[in-house]
Amino acid sequence: MTKALLDNAHERPANQAKAAEPPHVDCISGVDGKVSVVFSGDWQVGSAIPDLSAVHAALGADTTRALVLITSGLGTWDSRFLTQLLSLTDLAESRGIAVVTAQLPPGVRSLLELAHAVPERAGVRREAEPRGLLAGLGRQAVAIAEDSRGLLDFVGECTLSLGRLLVGKARFRRFDLARLIQDCGAMALPIVSLISLLVGLILAFVGAVQLQMFGAQVYIADLVGLGMTREMGALMTAVIVSGRSGAAFAAQLGTMNVNQEIDALKAMGISTFDFLVLPRLLALISMMPILCLYAMLMGIVGGAIVAVAFFDMTVSEYITETLRVVQMRHFLIGLFKGLVFGVLIGIAGCMRGMQCGRSASAVGDAATSAVVTSIVFIVVSDSVLTLVFNRLRI
Repeated sequence: MTKALLDNAHERPANQAKAAEPPHVDCISGVDGKVSVVFSGDWQVGSAIPDLSAVHAALGADTTRALVLITSGLGTWDSRFLTQLLSLTDLAESRGIAVVTAQLPPGVRSLLELAHAVPERAGVRREAEPRGLLAGLGRQAVAIAEDSRGLLDFVGECTLSLGRLLVGKARFRRFDLARLIQDCGAMALPIVSLISLLVGLILAFVGAVQLQMFGAQVYIADLVGLGMTREMGALMTAVIVSGRSGAAFAAQLGTMNVNQEIDALKAMGISTFDFLVLPRLLALISMMPILCLYAMLMGIVGGAIVAVAFFDMTVSEYITETLRVVQMRHFLIGLFKGLVFGVLIGIAGCMRGMQCGRSASAVGDAATSAVVTSIVFIVVSDSVLTLVFNRLRI
């Protein structure tokens, strides 16, 4: 019976015109330790996969020495057939069983050889993860721990790079620094002007609605001046820069990582932190206080527009009240916060860019993650600094 089945498999012409047949698999075990698997029918995407449990059982036997693949009765085929063949050959090779592919079509043999010649990259296949609340919490805890470790490593590398800059050993192009300063500073003035002016308008309107009830419109200048200099000027500028420059840094470095430009710099012995990260940090550190100061002034101007146009204050009254309330220490607090925010934005943007994967989608993920990380850093640091300054009564 075994010989007759094999003969019939060999005798059927492969190119005979016939109606589509469902895929079928026959497993034949020989006395010499050979397992012959005969494929027949049409193997196409959408067709049902035959039961291969008999083949798996035969490959699991201790007496099996060789797997012979026969496709004499095979009709049309596509990736569905190749996937099943590849899984069977991998299973046989993992158990030390020789695979005989001489009776496969030449195209199938070529594709199998190509699949084995280029092994699957580690980490590409997503493994099934356990579900449940505790499993999800565990994964989040591990991710936070790994992210924190990566942040500490990145901050340490940035510190060493700044140290090399101080002793004159950092290598980067001054032209890149000048271009980054222009991008982070002058090119950001339009959006900073618009947002800061509108924030000043909003602060003035919100405060004036309540102050007008007591006839204290003059204190609009106090509210807007203190709010813009101590908090909103630096905070809104940091949010704008994080969405503009921080995301751009992550996208630029991520694209360089995808194009293997960062690997090329490492191969040439050039420090990627000195050449790529340090200029971006210096650009933000130098430009953020200036942008924050400009945002404070624009916010005060926005408050003046509301106070003068809608609440019967004169320009001189607004300026006099602002100069009486707003002192130099308030400006210095806002400038210090802007400096801290600039460092955090540069670290978040460059870190996510350096951690970017090797695909196009990874670049977008890096830019998104950079903005989210920057905003989290900004809000947390602003809360801490505000509590510290209030505690010190500054």
